[in-house]
Amino acid sequence: MKSILVAPLGPYPDALYASIKEIPMEKIILISSEEYLDSANKIKKDFEKFKIDVIITKIDGNLWEETFRVISEIKGRLPPDKDMIVNVGAADRRIMCAATSAAFVNGLKAVDSEDGQLMPLPVLKFSYYKLLSDKKISVLNVLFKEKDCCASLEELSGKTKMSLPLIAYHINGNIKSEGLKRMGLVNTKEVRGKIKVTLTELGNLLVKGYVGQELS
Repeated sequence: MKSILVAPLGPYPDALYASIKEIPMEKIILISSEEYLDSANKIKKDFEKFKIDVIITKIDGNLWEETFRVISEIKGRLPPDKDMIVNVGAADRRIMCAATSAAFVNGLKAVDSEDGQLMPLPVLKFSYYKLLSDKKISVLNVLFKEKDCCASLEELSGKTKMSLPLIAYHINGNIKSEGLKRMGLVNTKEVRGKIKVTLTELGNLLVKGYVGQELS
């Protein structure tokens, strides 16, 4: 079966050409900022010589968030049995990190390129949603919707209508259950003797729905 290849572009476009030799593909989706559109159009012309359909998806603004959004939306549109591979070899370091993380949380295969050879990355199938209780999700939703919250655990307790010990448990976890902090979804910082809680970038992306929910 032929695969769908998704590739964020950066300063190393030659890394994509190894894909032609090693991955039978029916389509490649290039994720490109304005800076690399000329490179994307050149790759499109080259790949179409091999009868491979090429789609260029332009992203703007927060490139980390946009990379997550695009990869999540592409996965959501594909049939469950369709093989999707994320090739991060052409990207710069920042977008490579974002694309690899997006592959990780969406349970997708990811590859890099070195000396013209593809290297599978150890991306694991993993779902945050299987670890998140309804109460943990409600904590994330409060932090997302109320941008000025929460300067203290007490404030977060009031906003969520959960007891202070329960909020501390959901944030910090225990031996048997990981908390939101260890899962990388919230940050905590002591300010004037109180614990301020904020969403991480990953927590923000999860609430927006850019992190895969159902992984096979």
